[in-house]
Amino acid sequence: MSKIAFIYPGQGAQKAGMGSDFYENSETARRLFDQAGEALGLDMKALCFKENEKLDLTEYTQAALVTTCLAMTRVIEERGMKPDITAGLSLGEYSAVAAAGGMEDLDAVRLVRKRGILMQNTVPAGEGGMCAVMGLDAAKIEEVLDSLTDGDGHQDDTAVPVVKMTDIKKGDVTVANYNCPGQIVITGKLAAVEAASVKLKEAGAKRAIMLNVSGPFHSPMLVPAGEELAKELDAVTLHPLQIPYVTNVTAEKVEDIAGTKELLKRQVSSPVRWMQSMEYMIASGVDRFVEIGPGRTLAGFMKKINRDVKVYNIASWEDIEKVAGILG
Repeated sequence: MSKIAFIYPGQGAQKAGMGSDFYENSETARRLFDQAGEALGLDMKALCFKENEKLDLTEYTQAALVTTCLAMTRVIEERGMKPDITAGLSLGEYSAVAAAGGMEDLDAVRLVRKRGILMQNTVPAGEGGMCAVMGLDAAKIEEVLDSLTDGDGHQDDTAVPVVKMTDIKKGDVTVANYNCPGQIVITGKLAAVEAASVKLKEAGAKRAIMLNVSGPFHSPMLVPAGEELAKELDAVTLHPLQIPYVTNVTAEKVEDIAGTKELLKRQVSSPVRWMQSMEYMIASGVDRFVEIGPGRTLAGFMKKINRDVKVYNIASWEDIEKVAGILG
C-alpha cells in the first residue's frame, strides 16, 4: 500500500523570506509566527522574512526554521494532505514530532530555541569542527576514523603530519551525518577532524571540505548540551503520537511517545542517520515524500538514496495546490 511521509530539513536550509507568503495568505500561519515570536521574545517576522545576520546564527536559526516548517505544515493539513509517517533531519526532527501529534508547536519552538543556544555555546569557539566528506562510502569512512589512533591513544604521526603534536583518542572524531551515499559529515575536536580530512582524502575521498559552523554538532563533545536540554524536555508535556515518526538516533520508527524525550536528548550528540532513516521508510512502504520547508536539500539526498521514490517540495504558497493536485 502506498504511503506518504512528511520530511523536514535541518539547519542550513534557512533563507531570508521563508514563510512570508504563508504569513500573507493564511491566518493559521500568521497566528503561529506571531505566537512563536511572542513566546520567545523575538521579532519572528523580521528574523524569517528579512535579510539579517541573526538568521544564520544557531541560537536563532533553529527556532526560525521550526516555526516556518510548522506554519507550513498546519496550512498543508488544512488543505487535506495528511502523512502516514514523518521524519526530520537533526533539527527537523522537532517538526516531525510535532507534525506526528507528539508535541505542541510552541513547545517545539521553545525547545529548539534552547537547543540552539546550547549547541552554539557548549563548546568554546575554535575547539571543535566539522567536515563534509564526498565520494567515500560510510564503511570506509568509519574504518579510517577508527584507524586514526595506534591503539594506545596516540595518532600515527607519519600518516598525518599536519597535527603531529596532537594526541587523538577514540571518539575525538566521529560521524555526524549519514546524509546519503557519497556525502557523510564528520565532527569532533578540530585537530582530529583536520587530521581525519587528510586521511580520508588519502583513502580516496573526492573532497573533504571543512565546514563554517559554530560547533562540533552531533559529536560526543555535545553530551553536556544534551544533559541540559533534558531539563527543558522534562518541563514539556508530550502527547500520544497520532502517527509514527522516524528518529535520527536509531533510524527506526517511534510509536510510543514515552521514549521521545530520551531520544531527543541523545540526538544532540549522536550521528544523524538520515540515509538509514529513508531506507527504513522506503522498506516500510513509503513511496511518496513531501519535503516541507525552504530549499530542496532532502530531495537532493533522496536522488542518491533511492531514485525510484517520489519527492515533492512545499517551500512556497504556490507549491501547495500543485502538490495537493498530484497527491490527490
